[in-house]
Amino acid sequence: MDYRKLCLKRQTELRQTMARPERHDEAIRLFLSQHAMLHSARMAGTEPWSFENEVLDNMAEEQIRRVPQNCEHSVAWLIWHIARCEDVTMNLLVAGSPQVLNQDGWFDRIKTPICHTGNEMDEAGIAEFSATVDIEALRAYRVAVGHRTREIVEQLGPEDLLQKVDPARLQRVWDEKAVVEAASGIVDYWGKRNVAGLLLMPATRHHIIHLNEALKLKRRRQ
Repeated sequence: MDYRKLCLKRQTELRQTMARPERHDEAIRLFLSQHAMLHSARMAGTEPWSFENEVLDNMAEEQIRRVPQNCEHSVAWLIWHIARCEDVTMNLLVAGSPQVLNQDGWFDRIKTPICHTGNEMDEAGIAEFSATVDIEALRAYRVAVGHRTREIVEQLGPEDLLQKVDPARLQRVWDEKAVVEAASGIVDYWGKRNVAGLLLMPATRHHIIHLNEALKLKRRRQ
């Protein structure tokens, strides 16, 4: 089975179902299934395939850290970016709760020079991040983010999905330096979404985009 094609098909179904409050229970089930496939198998373990595992299994650490020629990112940076965007949006914006990164010593464990999402990082910054980040801690952090997202989503009612982002929660993104000023456009985008929109982007579709990019990087020889 072509699971990547299945992911795209499910994403369309999820978008259509999210728009119908009377199908709320189905939407949540679809989200949890899609979300599980887009994380590592050890995050939920409920699906027969994991996109993260397809990318990272059998990759040497050097490959994960490398920014191939004529490319902007490393696989390590991509995993950080999707994890951070999910952490910020699901916790600060949807739940109004602390970021996972700021709990249980994650920031120190990951050994990263940055706390923001990585948007608008320059070539030197991406290279420094990729060289210094603790890969195992980074993957474990993403698992923790996924677990927390599922806790949040399982508590949402139909009316919650229609709620727009509270401006006070959006301000926390700036207060906690989760996004750099040069990337203000992404904060503006999040501020225009309702909760359902954030579950679609970045909590699922954003992962598909960047895991596809990571898979292409994995296949690059130089």
